[in-house]
Amino acid sequence: MLAVTVDQVRIFLHVLAATIWVGGQLTLGALVPALRGFEGVTKVAAGRFNMVAWPAFAVLFITGIWNMTALGDPDDAYRMTLNVKMGFVVLSGIAAFMHTRANTKGALAAWGAIGLLTALAALFFGVQLG
Repeated sequence: MLAVTVDQVRIFLHVLAATIWVGGQLTLGALVPALRGFEGVTKVAAGRFNMVAWPAFAVLFITGIWNMTALGDPDDAYRMTLNVKMGFVVLSGIAAFMHTRANTKGALAAWGAIGLLTALAALFFGVQLG
């Protein structure tokens, strides 16, 4: 059996948190139309998702910093890609926060879409960095 390294644990935690943050948004987004027919269920489901999504976002943030400290001195192209990824991470968090505060269906839809698209962009650039 291969030895487990600290780097592997760090990357595992980062990828696990990304699956919760991004995959959860995709899953909940797919379920919302089916849940709308039941009074209050959508709000309850979203609240339960928030209980795992925000801790996952915190793990992404912490392991992201850990990943950056483990880099050493990356070249300019890597650094630029990392900066673009981090911009999308910040936008994803802001959009998700705004989605939780939205009061209209239009705002919920807009912030939810922006949150998902920016999370997907962050995921793409994260994979590119791997």
